[in-house]
Amino acid sequence: MGEQKNNSMALGMTVFGAIFFIFGFATTFIVTLSAPVKEIFTLSEFEAQLLASAFFIAYPIMSIPTGKLIDRIGYKWTVVAGLVLMALGSFIYIPAARIPSFPIFLFATFILATGVVFLQVAANPYVTAIGPSSTASSRLNLTQALNSIATMIAPWLISVAIFKGLQFPADAAVAAERVPMPFIIMGVIVLLVAIAIFTIKLPVLHTETKEKKSIWKYPHVVLGGIAIFLYVGAEVGNAGLIVNYLKNSIGMNAEMASTYAAIYWGGAMVGRFFGSFMFSAMPTSRKLTYAIPVLLLAFVSGSFVTDWNWAIGGTFAAIALVNFIIMQIGKGKAARTLAIFALVAAALDIATTFTTGTVGLWTVISIGLFNSIMFPNIFSLAVKDLDNAELSGASGLINALIIGGAILPPLMGGIADNFGYTYAFLVPAVSYAFILFYAVSGSKIRRA
Repeated sequence: MGEQKNNSMALGMTVFGAIFFIFGFATTFIVTLSAPVKEIFTLSEFEAQLLASAFFIAYPIMSIPTGKLIDRIGYKWTVVAGLVLMALGSFIYIPAARIPSFPIFLFATFILATGVVFLQVAANPYVTAIGPSSTASSRLNLTQALNSIATMIAPWLISVAIFKGLQFPADAAVAAERVPMPFIIMGVIVLLVAIAIFTIKLPVLHTETKEKKSIWKYPHVVLGGIAIFLYVGAEVGNAGLIVNYLKNSIGMNAEMASTYAAIYWGGAMVGRFFGSFMFSAMPTSRKLTYAIPVLLLAFVSGSFVTDWNWAIGGTFAAIALVNFIIMQIGKGKAARTLAIFALVAAALDIATTFTTGTVGLWTVISIGLFNSIMFPNIFSLAVKDLDNAELSGASGLINALIIGGAILPPLMGGIADNFGYTYAFLVPAVSYAFILFYAVSGSKIRRA
């Protein structure tokens, strides 16, 4: 019986690991796409960041209905529906880029994002509830690490498939012609995954309850939602401005700037792999052993996306080692580690504001490493001690507040337009300060 349960959990984790990869790629691809879209449609930075708004506005509109949909049709069918919507949105980008039309581009983004919301609202509570609550943070960090492999690939793909060899504004039309192909490939792949999931039997989590249960009586859930709002806004705002910040403040070309955006997201990947075993119950000696291949991954991935620049790969690996050392201070505790990482991320954003050149480059890129464990740790703290009947509602609320990704990036874009790119990074610094408060105090379980 125990072996059957383990096999069932392994299947569920495998499928949802793939789901995390898919929506991670889609999210980061859209966020990073704001840089070429700015050139294609001749937009201000504020207008370009509306692409992120079109994506993340889907969360408050669709998250709570999706939580109710899960109660009605289950996790599996919600995921299949999400994948089909993602494919539909992907194919709408073809006419949007061919015309080209920025409003149609925004519409395609909203449809694709609705599919992502279906996947994300289903995936996070499923992974949390499929195994023991004591290792929920570890499982979420593992699936988020798979998510982050995709988030590192997406900016690199933009640098290769869209930006490569182009000079702006002269080559804006060529960039528009290159946009559809990645979306065609994405649409075909997610349809194939939907068909595959349709044919397999996933472990069932029962969510029915005769009693309606409110999650508003739990301050740690509500404050966790606010922390997610600010975290996603900070992560997306930092990422959305990286390419143009490096172009305007440091004089880097768009292709190279996109590769550094890939390293920013690669930091989240590396940090989440660290988190996948640091928040588990395995012995410390084994954790140290597992850190070695992750550091090697940082070295190789940082070198790869910069066209095998080993010096950059080495710098990225060295910063990743610092990240791992700082993670030890957290002692495998979700709240403690979240507090430390929020403090460091705020300091890095402030440093980016008041420095320039190589220092400014690496302070903003390094934030990705300290973003790494924030979403899974905030989520696991926010849903702690909830039963399955409360879990989908809490997930719907928390995911609705991912709207932070729609609000903070345009705010940062407006600051960049009016006061310069560096000052925009003070916005995420304030966001990380609230996350520090949540980790220290707001995540404590109590009833309102």
